[in-house]
Amino acid sequence: MTSSAQDARNLATLTTERVDEQYRDLDRRSTLSVLTALNEAEAQVPQAVRAVLPVMAPLVEAAAERLSTGGRLVYVGAGTSGRLGVLDAAECPPTFHVSAETVTGLIAGGPKAIFATAEAAEDSAEAGAADVQAIAVGPGDTVVGIAASGRTPYVLGAVRTARAAGALTAGITCNTGSPLAAAVHHPLEVEVGPEVIAGSTRLKAGSATKQLLNMLSTAVMVRNGKTYQNLMVDLTISNDKLRDRGERLLARITGCTRAEAATALRAAGDRIPVAAVMLVRAVGPGRAGELLDAADGHLAQVIDPA
Repeated sequence: MTSSAQDARNLATLTTERVDEQYRDLDRRSTLSVLTALNEAEAQVPQAVRAVLPVMAPLVEAAAERLSTGGRLVYVGAGTSGRLGVLDAAECPPTFHVSAETVTGLIAGGPKAIFATAEAAEDSAEAGAADVQAIAVGPGDTVVGIAASGRTPYVLGAVRTARAAGALTAGITCNTGSPLAAAVHHPLEVEVGPEVIAGSTRLKAGSATKQLLNMLSTAVMVRNGKTYQNLMVDLTISNDKLRDRGERLLARITGCTRAEAATALRAAGDRIPVAAVMLVRAVGPGRAGELLDAADGHLAQVIDPA
């Protein structure tokens, strides 16, 4: 049997490629019935995600420790999986005031593949390896391979190269017993089952992937002091809406007036945690920054009584 025939046979056995017979009349259903089917299928996703949380917790803790010492969180994927990784990475700098390099996404085919299909690019393990090498992945980094099938060559090449370089590795897949799961330290295998439209892993598999990425990056940032209580305090203030949000957060945390919040925020260089320490501890911005640094950025350790 040729390798391509073997690959095709292996693909056909995947759960995400199976045909769900209950939807075989999908093209003859009313619009409302089609939407209902899609909604009902999506309702299965949170349960599937919940099942991997015990496996995910150690990954979060290990990744957070690496980020706290200057490491990076790197997502690697192709097609929908790659785009979801790039999306999560792009949302971290404004949400958690981190650099664009701290959380980054690699996608098969390069940046142009974010907007246009580049499906053939996923077949090159060498390209995945080269992309990881190009950003000098090392022991301080966490590399997360994303592939619904768990067998995408680009992703496998990337995570294997990252692991060989000493990086912590994880894999998000919607099939069990996959090559991706075998290649990484922390496999997250989310069994969402067959799709409403057979093989269209932008549906349930895409939703599960998005949930896991949201949870992974958010939990890592919580562990690294990027929130106070459940407040998004270390956001980047870059427009009027975010300035308004920053002032409201500062007033809530410290009990100051909106006018006092606006003044403190400007003096703090638009850093909410620095402004909060200034107001609560009655210190200048320089000293506030020093106190935060000593607490590894954890605002609660500086302003809340022991």
